[in-house]
Amino acid sequence: MNSPSGEGAFSVEVYRVRHKQSLTTDLEGPETVCKTGMVLLCGEITSRAHVDYQKVVRETIRDIGYDNSNKGQGLMFGYATDETEECMPLTVVLAHKLNAKMAELRRNGTVTVHYTQEHGAVIPTRVHTVVISVQHDDNVSLEEQKKVLKEKVIKAVVPARYLDENTVYHVQPSGRFVIGGPQGDAGVTGRKIIVDTYGGWGAHGGGAFSGKDYTKVDRSAAYAARWVAKSLVKAQLCRRVLVQVAYAIGVAHPLSISLFTYGSSQLSEKELLQIVNKNFDLRPGRPIYQKTACYGHFGRKEFPWEVPKNLNF
Repeated sequence: MNSPSGEGAFSVEVYRVRHKQSLTTDLEGPETVCKTGMVLLCGEITSRAHVDYQKVVRETIRDIGYDNSNKGQGLMFGYATDETEECMPLTVVLAHKLNAKMAELRRNGTVTVHYTQEHGAVIPTRVHTVVISVQHDDNVSLEEQKKVLKEKVIKAVVPARYLDENTVYHVQPSGRFVIGGPQGDAGVTGRKIIVDTYGGWGAHGGGAFSGKDYTKVDRSAAYAARWVAKSLVKAQLCRRVLVQVAYAIGVAHPLSISLFTYGSSQLSEKELLQIVNKNFDLRPGRPIYQKTACYGHFGRKEFPWEVPKNLNF
């Protein structure tokens, strides 16, 4: 994103409601589902080779180190920025709103925004590109889709001040999109961890939220870190901040807490950390499940971790 002039562009892509979990493999398209004593392989595989799947799975589990449930720890991140009321990046806010506007349709969307930087804060200046791909009925013409999506969705969602004569629109860029969903692809929940969080801004610890209950810090600690980050920004202690927390299995309190304000605060990060330690109990809490299944886990006022805390400092 950065350039010598302090200007740049940033893109965020969001996908349809049902996300998928990817699998690193030399084969084409398989996914994995793992539980105690069981690994399920599913998906599309095109190969003439004979593969001993059981051998591959057992060797991979041993190589990874999943031979003891007591092993492991995790890093989680929370991010907040004052560029929008939600304290979320404008790119991901617009991308999720485009998807929400098309809630009755199948959809994917990408938004690219130009930014300038000011003392560590990022300021959106214009929308450079909007990309939308929508699954549709076979009897709807491509021309009609493009017209409706641009007028009734894009211009209804993106504030007019960010659109200009140079904004680029890619609406249904691959043409007709009739076959989609499970008929056209295979996968499990949890794959789109960046869509679920900050659209590529800040950082991500790598753990998916889907399928995790409140005892799993991949999820609950990421919510807590976001709560801390948003509270700091709303208190005007910084304009942008990344909060990192580290946990160990079986230990309720975080092993460490770190802050990075990008130079957007008049306080040192040590001073901000003292405020955090004084105001927040970062033991795991209870997440919300069904409502977080689409449109991201952050930036939505109905979630308790999105209500900034009145800080004592």
